[in-house]
Amino acid sequence: MSTPNLDIEKPSPIGSGDPVDSSSEKQCGQVMPLTLSREEEDRILRKMDIRIIPMLAALYLLAFLDRGNIGNAKIEGLLDDLHMTGGQYNWCLTVFFFTYCAFELPSNLLLKKMRPSRWLPLLMVAWGIVMTLMGVVQNYAGLLTARIFLGVTEAGLYPGVAYYITLWYPRHRAQFRQALFFSAASVAGAFSGLLAYGIAKMDGVGGYAGWRWIFILEGLLTVLVAFVAPFAIQDFPETATFLTEEERKYVINMVRSQSAEGDETRRGARQDTEFRIKYVIDALKDWQIYVAVIMFWGITCPLYGISFFLPSIIKDLGYTSSTAQLLTIPIYITASVVAVAGAWLSDRRNQRSSFILFFMALIAIGFIIVLASSGRGVPGVVYFGVFVAVVGIYPAFPGNVTWLSVNLAGDYKRAAGLAIHVGLGNLSGAMASNFYRTKDAPTYTLGHALELGFCVAGIIAVLVLRVSYQKINRQRDDMDVSQFDEDELQELGDKSPLYRYMF
Repeated sequence: MSTPNLDIEKPSPIGSGDPVDSSSEKQCGQVMPLTLSREEEDRILRKMDIRIIPMLAALYLLAFLDRGNIGNAKIEGLLDDLHMTGGQYNWCLTVFFFTYCAFELPSNLLLKKMRPSRWLPLLMVAWGIVMTLMGVVQNYAGLLTARIFLGVTEAGLYPGVAYYITLWYPRHRAQFRQALFFSAASVAGAFSGLLAYGIAKMDGVGGYAGWRWIFILEGLLTVLVAFVAPFAIQDFPETATFLTEEERKYVINMVRSQSAEGDETRRGARQDTEFRIKYVIDALKDWQIYVAVIMFWGITCPLYGISFFLPSIIKDLGYTSSTAQLLTIPIYITASVVAVAGAWLSDRRNQRSSFILFFMALIAIGFIIVLASSGRGVPGVVYFGVFVAVVGIYPAFPGNVTWLSVNLAGDYKRAAGLAIHVGLGNLSGAMASNFYRTKDAPTYTLGHALELGFCVAGIIAVLVLRVSYQKINRQRDDMDVSQFDEDELQELGDKSPLYRYMF
């Protein structure tokens, strides 16, 4: 199901705090006056937040919980019971990302054509079933196969929801919502440790080991929530029943007419409501996506390395399994709070790259502390270094995705571009799955050094993107646009000389 084409003659200025008169806007042949202050706009956005964000966060919390709980299961005896080696465990982590990356683009295009309230719950049922079945595997081959199919079924969720948010919120207000949604991942990290601590006490119940119950119960929870999700997920602003007719028109106008600089000239950004393969090709050929992938790797290599191995890293500092599970909780909770606060400030200041650079610097500092203190008999300092790194990882990630999304114009190009960005970016998970080898315990020097190296490469990519956007914007300021007609400017999308990149 695609969003209908709307004829909007004059975009309404937003975000200024001054009253907005949009009386020239025409919708279905009728003149609809709108006068909205910043406070009234905030009221509409809060109304959307209440109806949209909680369910999306719940979906991602469950997805990240199901993806990463194998790290908790590992220290509860998974390797011994399945007679697996450390190398085989790493392969089970790795293969997930091959299918996860391969299926993200087609899933995002399907989301645009189908109703999100049907497609996303369908994905949930599928991965919940796979997760439940992981609790009954009997050997390495069974676990490997289950992880392959988990990648297939989870593939569409994150890029789909990241794109879905762009259909509802304007660019200068999007990162805060992306952070609210993504903070579910850090909550999942804390929740995973707490759940694993409790579920592991079921060891022997029904003849199953505690680690099996981690998979079974968390998989069944996902399936249960999936049956509620269709009633809680809204499809598009055009069909939102919780908004009044005037509010719907204002939201559509606000999203469709946005520019990368916050003013409301149309900037040549088309809204492609009918699918054409050209939009996918445009995304595949766009240089900024591939530079952004390196930025993505600089954040998600540490993200996946930590999510899969944090319990093991803490346990190898000399703590018991139960204590290690519990010590992950304050790290993730703090990261969640900082992610939301950082995103709010980023939206408030209408900046992206400076905040991403700050949080990526925290990641680098954290791993430097870990490398400098590992093996020196100071487990508390190592724990602090990991703490600092995680507090940088989770705020940096939503900024990275939001920054690219606001610089891609057109619904289908944005959907394809985000899928490519997240898909290729998540190959970092395949790499990070092999950074922390059992034989490197307890210092894991190689793993920490590789994470630091990817983070530095990501910082360089952020600087390249920022400088490039600034240069292109300056060049477009000096361009003569009289040679283009309006249709040509609209067709050029973010390549239009009227379009300005946000940095």
